[in-house]
Amino acid sequence: MKNKVKDNYLEKIPCHKEGLAWSKNNNGKVTIEIENKGLFNRIFQLLLKKPKITYIHLEEMGSFIWPLIDSKANILKIGEKVKAEFGEKAEPLYPRLVKYFEALQNCKFIYFK
Repeated sequence: MKNKVKDNYLEKIPCHKEGLAWSKNNNGKVTIEIENKGLFNRIFQLLLKKPKITYIHLEEMGSFIWPLIDSKANILKIGEKVKAEFGEKAEPLYPRLVKYFEALQNCKFIYFK
């Protein structure tokens, strides 16, 4: 029986999805822009007046984390910066970060290298 080595999730390095547009406003809030492509989206746009672009506005901590995703820093390093910025407000820090990055990955906003 082979022993499987389980990767430490905190050592994963998040990267923004290629071609994903985002911006940061004067208040420091990040907005991610998702282009609604494909046949079904086009039908919904024509028939139901759905938008061609969906805007996702991140909350305070998400807006702080998003620009830290630079394809170099792992989740552990990002967590250290979050802790320095938010202190006790970020606790429980690493369980929250894991859930946050899992959500970003599930939405296909990021991938791990």
